[in-house]
Amino acid sequence: MNFLQNHVEALIFCSAQPIKIVDIQQCLSEMFEADIPKEDIENAIQDLLHKYQSDEYTFGIYHIAEGYQFLTKPAYQASIGILLKQSAKKRLSTAALETVAIIAYKQPITKTELEHIRGVNCDYAIQKLLDKELIEIMGKAETLGRPLLYGTSKKFMEYFGIQSMRDLPQPKDFATTENEINPEIAAQLQTPDHTKDDSAK
Repeated sequence: MNFLQNHVEALIFCSAQPIKIVDIQQCLSEMFEADIPKEDIENAIQDLLHKYQSDEYTFGIYHIAEGYQFLTKPAYQASIGILLKQSAKKRLSTAALETVAIIAYKQPITKTELEHIRGVNCDYAIQKLLDKELIEIMGKAETLGRPLLYGTSKKFMEYFGIQSMRDLPQPKDFATTENEINPEIAAQLQTPDHTKDDSAK
């Protein structure tokens, strides 16, 4: 029975989502090439639930969404929350920082316009910023090919700790840091957007 329990424990541990008893049963039946009674699996799970109730463990098995999953215990929520917050706020690369700065000051802006300012391909930087939800697609330009327009998201302001876009520093005010924006790009950020000026006439 301990042998079966160990396999049940391993299956629950490696599952990224709550795993159902029927899925555990199918895995074990295929591995052992024999029918595994559902009752045996349920008994193994009950023993595991009792085992992880001990304060010796910082995590346990929880019955959620009709399945079972290993989760950390509520007592450790605060420390884990800090870790996740720190991980989410890892420093952006120079390329991503330059890209999001251009988007912030020139939005809405197309990828072609971004690449014209930066002088390099921006596909990777844009995708990373989209993954982090710091920028979003705002629509399509009315120019040839209808390219996508990018702008900053609400999460952008949360990430940089500002209340509104008016709180952004002017490019001339950027201090020299490890993530310093390229001086040439900073200069271009201060240049009026002639496309918008022409369309306003």
